[in-house]
This record gives sequence, structure tokens and C-alpha cells, in this order.
Amino acid sequence: MSINNNSKGILLIIAAMTLFAMQDSLIKFIFEKAALYEIFFGRYFVAAILLFCYIKFRGQKVSLRTYYPILTFVRVILHFLAFSAFFISLTYMPLATANALFFSCPFFVSIFAKFFLKEFIGIRRWSAIVFGFIGVFIVLNPNFDDFEYKSLLPVLCAFFYAASMTITKYTSDKDDVNTQLFYFYLIALILCGIIFVFMGNGQLNDPNFDPTTQFIFREWFSNFDYTWKFILFFGFAASIAFVCIFSAYIVASPSVVSLFEYSLIIMSMIPGYFLFNEVPSARTFIGVACIIAAGIYIYMRERVRDQYIATETPVRR
Repeated sequence: MSINNNSKGILLIIAAMTLFAMQDSLIKFIFEKAALYEIFFGRYFVAAILLFCYIKFRGQKVSLRTYYPILTFVRVILHFLAFSAFFISLTYMPLATANALFFSCPFFVSIFAKFFLKEFIGIRRWSAIVFGFIGVFIVLNPNFDDFEYKSLLPVLCAFFYAASMTITKYTSDKDDVNTQLFYFYLIALILCGIIFVFMGNGQLNDPNFDPTTQFIFREWFSNFDYTWKFILFFGFAASIAFVCIFSAYIVASPSVVSLFEYSLIIMSMIPGYFLFNEVPSARTFIGVACIIAAGIYIYMRERVRDQYIATETPVRR
């Protein structure tokens, strides 16, 4: 790749991470007035319309045939669970901390690639994975006497997301990106419809629930005159960010642009400080440094061996 292409790819990645940081901060800002899966539904609905208008504008075709129907369904379920966990974590965890823990994703991707894609992982990358998880441990700062296990939700998100991306890598030999997008949004919207039937009217909510639990079970559209503009933004942000990431990985070297996905942690610190008065502790900075260092080393080893696993998988979609 040329230097100019790499520069363009870096700018696209930073733009995408900025949009994700804005999205996360706004979800944290409105969660006491919105319902989690109301946000999911609006985000998916708007993003689906915009992305397929983009595909139509580009003159591309969408094949409705998938060669992996079961794996496609499992992939969407895993993605759905992943970001359910992540968005819930935003209600009680600093933005930068949640995103830092989510960056354990490349470690899980490498592990899954070893056992399910039969990729070779050498001792150096195994060491980097262990070092990265030490960083996760430092960020979590567990007190095992009264450890709050909900702090693990961003790590659980990374685990589910890595599993979904491993399936994506496996199925991409026959299902192209447009087919995968079509079934992703179709299944995700169907899941939202099912959730609405069972809890969309707030039938499982209780005024005595804590704010996080109410965020999960609150009645949909109960504050729509306030939340609609945010949900519309989430859909636009998801679409634009996806196009930016997809374009970046096409025009530039994956091993270069993937490193700049870590800018999301910095981008998250800015709204975290100004909107929520969140200041990461020195321990958090040390843990984040370990996670980033391990991720970068994994990427560099993949480049040396010309064997891309984590670097072909964008960390956010």
C-alpha cells in the first residue's frame, strides 16, 4: 500500500472511532429516558436503510442466498448479545474503561482463530495475549471479596464479538459482504420485534428497579419526542462508521489502520471528561497501556508472518 493510501485509511478509521465515541457517550447520556432495545431497533432500522441505499447507489447487487444459514443466525445472535452487554456497561462504567476492556477483542479473535480456523499462533503471540489479559486484570482492579461481576460485561462483549467475527471470517469464502449485511440486519430487526412483543410495553419493568435494569426493561418509545433525534443519529453514525471502516481496510494496509482503532479509547476520554466528569485513574492508564501494547504486538507479528487474523477484523462494526 502507498503512504497516501495508508494516510487516507488512518483518517477514515479515526473518523469512525470518533463517531463510535459520540454514539457511546450519547447512549450513556440518554439511558435513563430510553430503552436499550428501542435504541437497537432504531439504530438497525436507520442503518439498514442507509447502507442498502448506499449499495444501490454503488450499483452493487445483494445475493439472498447464504451458504451458511445456521452460522449466519448464530453470528447475528452473538453480535446482538455482544453489544447488549456493552451498551448496558455504559450505564455504570466510565466510557474509556468500557472501551479499553472491549479491546481485549483481538486476544479472543486470535484464540478462536487458533482453535476454530486452525491458524498458527506462536509462543510470542500467546505471550502477548497473556500480557493483554494482565492489562484487563489491572483495569478491572478486582477485589475478590465483593467484586462486581457486571464490570466484566465489556469483556463478555469482546468475547461474543470475537466469536461473531470468527464466524464472519469463516463464512466470507462464499457469502460476500452484502449478503452478510442483508441477513445481519434482517435477523437483528426480527430479534428486536420478538423482544418488543415480550417486553416492549414495559410489562417486565418495575419502578423499583435500578436505572441500569430499567434501561433494559423500560417501555419502548415512552420518551420518543426526546429520544428520536438521538436514535436517528445512532443509525447515521453506525452507517457512516461502517463505510469508513470498510473503506479504510480496502484502501490501506490492515496492519496499519487497525492500530488506529485504539484511538477510540482517547476519543472516549474526551466526552467522558466533559459530559460525565470521568477521569481515568493511574491504574487504568497502566492497564490500557498493557492492552494496547499487546494488541499492537499481535498485529506486528501477524504482519511479520504475513498471516492476518485480528487485523482483518475491525474491532467495531
